[in-house]
Amino acid sequence: MTEQASGGFAVHERMVDGVVVVEVCDVVDMLTAPLLGTAIGTVLAESPRGLIIDLTNVSFLASAGMTVLVQAREQVGERIGFAVVADSPVTSRPLRIVGLDDVLGLQPTVNDALRVVV
Repeated sequence: MTEQASGGFAVHERMVDGVVVVEVCDVVDMLTAPLLGTAIGTVLAESPRGLIIDLTNVSFLASAGMTVLVQAREQVGERIGFAVVADSPVTSRPLRIVGLDDVLGLQPTVNDALRVVV
C-alpha cells in the first residue's frame, strides 16, 4: 500500500520475515504526519511480528512526526518488536535531542533494526 500527499510525501510498506517495514519519503510535518499515522494503523491491524519505521528518505522531521512515532511505539507496547531507522542528522539529531532515541529503538539501518526487532 502507498499513500501520497502533495509535495512528494509517500509511505511504502514491505514485509520482511513477518516484520513490516514502513518506508517514509519526503517531509513529515503537521500536514503529512496524519497520513503516516494512518499507514501505521493500517499495517498494525494486520498483526505483524514487528514494525520498523524507516526514515532514511525523510528530508525534514517535525514535532508532529515525532508525535506519530511515539504514538506508534505506545500502540505496539511490548506485543511486537519496534524500531525506527534514522541515520541522517535531519532525522536522528532531533530524535536524540528530545530523548526519543532509546524510547523509539533508534537504529542506523533497516538491517540493524531487523536484528533488534526479530
